Amino acid sequence: MKLCFSTLGCPEWSFSDIISTACDLGYDGIEIRGVGNVIDAARIPEFFPETAPKTRKTLEDKGLKIACLTSACYMNDTSHIDDILYLAKAYVDTAHDMGIKNIRVLGDFGPEQSGELHIPEIAARIKELAQYAKPEDVNILVETNGFFANSYNMEKLMNGIDEENAGVLWDIHHPYRYFGEKPADTIGVIGDLIRHVHIKDSLYEDGKLKYTMVGYGDLPVKECVELLKKIGYDGYYSLEWLKRWDLSLEEPGIAFAGYASYMKSLV
Repeated sequence: MKLCFSTLGCPEWSFSDIISTACDLGYDGIEIRGVGNVIDAARIPEFFPETAPKTRKTLEDKGLKIACLTSACYMNDTSHIDDILYLAKAYVDTAHDMGIKNIRVLGDFGPEQSGELHIPEIAARIKELAQYAKPEDVNILVETNGFFANSYNMEKLMNGIDEENAGVLWDIHHPYRYFGEKPADTIGVIGDLIRHVHIKDSLYEDGKLKYTMVGYGDLPVKECVELLKKIGYDGYYSLEWLKRWDLSLEEPGIAFAGYASYMKSLV
């Protein structure tokens, strides 16, 4: 089992802090969603073309991989689509420079259920991006988010994209919480498309959704891991701790250590 954490969970840490903690806690990789005050991966100084070789060497020496560059490129945003495609392609270029296999894009704005979206239009944009990324040896992953947290909508989207370097980032939380999908149902529809996995946990408290450290909520995390093993999934299990958006959550060192301990207990 390959473990990583998203830097969404440590918004105040430097890149060296991130690497040190990943090593100290026995992680295999890191998912990049901002470093410090810089949220866009293409603007992170350690990833500039002139600094990328040194950064790659540092990671290699530490035995770490960057599993994914996680963008906020909303492929359904018709009012800003030219800017979004420009940014998404910059993510592809950065991933290529850094030897990173995956970037994430989104097909909807929020994690919860939303209104109907025009799947063919969104698929065409992602197809264009995937074709741009193919010569760079980069995969485009669409997260199970909003409208596309419904596995059948995601299946239709991926059929419309129809590119071998396009796949799914399965955030296990969203299909389960917002569409009532059992993990086996999600795996049954899009299991062969999953290339990266976001792990988080939550519960309802006084009628409101509350995120918890992994293992302290009632999300079927163990079942998800077992099902992924059965289908031969060999990608990363990435903790997405939403500290950047909610500073009341536990500190990253505590959350990251707890996650590593919990996930290793499942092996």
